[in-house]
Amino acid sequence: MLPYKHEPFTDFSKEENKKAIKEGYKIVDAYLGQDFPLIVGGERITTESKIVSYNPAKKEQVIGKVSKASQEIAEKALKIADETFNTWKKVKPEVRADVLFKAAAIIRRRKFEFSALLSREAGKTWVEADVEVAEGIDFLEYYGRQMLRLKDGQPVESRPGEYNRYDYIPLGVSVVISPWNFPFAIMAGTTVAAMVAGNTVLLKPASTTPVVAYKFVEVLEEAGMPAGVVNFIPGSGAEIGDFLVEHPRTRLISFTGSRDVGLGIVEKSAKLAEKQIWIKRTILEMGGKDTIVVDKEADLELAAQSIVRSAFGFSGQKCSAGSRAVIVEDVYDQVLARVKELTEELSVGVPDEDEHYVGPVIDGSAFKKIMGYMPVGNEEGRLITGGEGDDSKGFFIKPTVFADLSPTARIMQEEIFGPILGVCKAKDFDEAIEIANNTEYGLTGAVITNNRMNIEKAREDFHVGNLYFNRGCTGAIVGYQPFGGFNMSGTDSKAGGPDYIQLHMQAKTTSEML
Repeated sequence: MLPYKHEPFTDFSKEENKKAIKEGYKIVDAYLGQDFPLIVGGERITTESKIVSYNPAKKEQVIGKVSKASQEIAEKALKIADETFNTWKKVKPEVRADVLFKAAAIIRRRKFEFSALLSREAGKTWVEADVEVAEGIDFLEYYGRQMLRLKDGQPVESRPGEYNRYDYIPLGVSVVISPWNFPFAIMAGTTVAAMVAGNTVLLKPASTTPVVAYKFVEVLEEAGMPAGVVNFIPGSGAEIGDFLVEHPRTRLISFTGSRDVGLGIVEKSAKLAEKQIWIKRTILEMGGKDTIVVDKEADLELAAQSIVRSAFGFSGQKCSAGSRAVIVEDVYDQVLARVKELTEELSVGVPDEDEHYVGPVIDGSAFKKIMGYMPVGNEEGRLITGGEGDDSKGFFIKPTVFADLSPTARIMQEEIFGPILGVCKAKDFDEAIEIANNTEYGLTGAVITNNRMNIEKAREDFHVGNLYFNRGCTGAIVGYQPFGGFNMSGTDSKAGGPDYIQLHMQAKTTSEML
């Protein structure tokens, strides 16, 4: 087997790649507006109640109408997953990993189709979509190899006349609740991590982006996944989300989403249901309010570029987005002026061509929420640029910068999840780190400095799960920068890391007297 290396990104300056993604759009457009069923135990189930997925850049364009699971169907899916677990857990780890490797190969061949689908359904630009598809492939390749590494357990000591083993066994039925902002990569990664470990899965994708999840389950089927291993059951959180979390046969909940929903899952999963015989395990990634710190001893052009890219990539709709910049006062005005220039160079528009850096936000409710912060920012600080939105044809918001903010301002504390950057001043590097730590989150952060001692201070004192030096705070690579945060950012489960698969298993010790 080839050693793991992350999937290379596509160079869209090459004409052949531009042509390839346009062909991808043609493939996707041919199935736009279709009805997509549930998949339960391999059976296609169509319901009258539908989730309608729209293109956020062209809000009247229907991506697909996806059947919506009822509580009755969710119960059926859980029963099938529970039954299938008895056979899937006994399938050799090598065979389970082979499904992932085959799926990776299929997606690699269909990379431009999946990128185009992400562009249509989530409003991603070519680059953002391509990077996400690459990340999904990485999860498949990396987790497959990690399972092969773990299949024989861990070494333990034995004594004369005694043979001891330490093996990993799967947990059971896993409920995977995936987000809309990385509807392919995170959905795929959380699903196959549970699956390759020998668990069965109930996949409940985000209601705004269910079509890409359906297409992924089709790929798993093509790759040889047996029926019932992954069951595709989109539906409302109120109707089936809580039901699945609270069900006594649910063993693991893997969730990516908001802080409030994540905390609700922790609370609900902790309550003992009738006939429940285990403590449910949770894996939670819940968001961030991420800071880029700029020292006085820094490459100021690099600082400004890093701030803008981190703040406005995918319209700031990343839990890792650099939505805060804390700049030491000695270079504050200079960096802020350059941030303004770079931000105003960014174009906003429909991502059908590779001409815009910023696409739409995901839907009307997100648009309304984000625009609701504009008067807040004007009251708390100084508007540097942006502040405008247009939802007449799609949900577009200009990249917005508010400066001169207090560290405790709402713009500096609340996860807005949109293209709004808050900037504040620190008297020195020590204060900048203090400000960086003053949120309830602890996901990502970055420090721009040429001072080695300040790098080491930040390495120790900047309390985030993913800390970057002299680059932006987004763009973690599977296997290179395992991803997960502290505090209210979640359980620090480190997706794409060497211990992630263990979270989906439990260790069993056996001891034989010889």
